Amino acid sequence: MLQPVKRLPLACLVLLAAGAASGQVPAAVRVGVCVGAGEIEAAKAAGFDYVEINASRVAALTEEEFRQLADRVARIGVPVEAANIFIPGAIKLTGPEVDPARQAAHLELTLGRLEKLGVKVVVLGSGGARRVPDGFSRDEAWTQLVDFCRRLAPIARAHGITIAVEPLRRQETNIVNTAREGLALVKAVDRPEIQLLVDYYHMSEEGESADVLLEAGKAIVHTHIANPRGRVYPLDSAESNYAPFFENLCAIGYTGRLSIEASTKDFAAEAPAALAMLRKGLVCGPGPKAAR
Repeated sequence: MLQPVKRLPLACLVLLAAGAASGQVPAAVRVGVCVGAGEIEAAKAAGFDYVEINASRVAALTEEEFRQLADRVARIGVPVEAANIFIPGAIKLTGPEVDPARQAAHLELTLGRLEKLGVKVVVLGSGGARRVPDGFSRDEAWTQLVDFCRRLAPIARAHGITIAVEPLRRQETNIVNTAREGLALVKAVDRPEIQLLVDYYHMSEEGESADVLLEAGKAIVHTHIANPRGRVYPLDSAESNYAPFFENLCAIGYTGRLSIEASTKDFAAEAPAALAMLRKGLVCGPGPKAAR
């Protein structure tokens, strides 16, 4: 599983950022942290409501290793509600090497195990798996992604899981790079189990306006954030133009999860500092905006 939190190159702290009109934290939004199996106790001790884990690493466990993980999770008593890194790069979603049977086997194994751990939302980023090979038709690649998501939907439904499509910046993949493109994919799939993730960092890298959140509305089921200056933890409301992103989350009545997906050299100090900054500065003001 992942390395200890203090040495983790990319931690994912799930924080609350959208408050109610009164300025209080909505009870529906839960606060957690992405950790490896060895850090679950630390996450509980820190007061997080749940942990988020690496789906591909769960899938790679032997049956005995998975049983031990499930037993530890139950013993510790902290919920595992989310997972990311869903499809490994070796299992292609686009191109001539797509293998539906191999995809299906991975989906059944992974989602079955995640359900047993209590996971409710799985992030479909997987930039390597969905990267369109050079010279391959982009239209055909898009059709392959739609087909994959439609085949994924009933499997996710059977396990009580919602899939959050994650747009990724162009440096990480070459298809579905913006939230608007992610929304187009969600609409093309047209299945309730396949919804959208919006990521402040990727939107900033792509120069995308936060107005897309108003367009996406209730399709947004998960969010990510990082300070785009170095992809580090957000620690100061003045370090980036976060305000429109959170104002529009408030406007659509968002009550899901917000994950910091960023690097840190001092988890112990920066995790609570980021939490305090977001809870203090990024709460909903009075009066909702009308969705566009």
